[in-house]
Amino acid sequence: QCNLIGWWENELGSKMHVSTVDNQGNFSGEYHTAVSSAQKPIKPSPLIGSQHLDEDGQCTFGFTVNWKFSDSTAVFVGQCFAGDSEDEVLLTSWLLREKVDSLPSDWKATR
Repeated sequence: QCNLIGWWENELGSKMHVSTVDNQGNFSGEYHTAVSSAQKPIKPSPLIGSQHLDEDGQCTFGFTVNWKFSDSTAVFVGQCFAGDSEDEVLLTSWLLREKVDSLPSDWKATR
């Protein structure tokens, strides 16, 4: 079974810490991004998510990050895989929603 608890780091140096996973697959933690286009200093930001508790160890999961240094929110979805060295690897995709000033500006709000 995929165990998300602990520290995870991506190729850009961002780090995620999952502190708890309950028996339903719900989890929480913090995301420490290494990259940002915000003008404020980067701060660790809370995350909350859920994973499938598949017995084959290759679960899918998703989580939301509420950025504490900007007015944007990100959502991530992914799957856990056993890597070549038997270490677990998380592969994810993400969307970032930035706050815009008006409805006509909505087209540029999601990346």
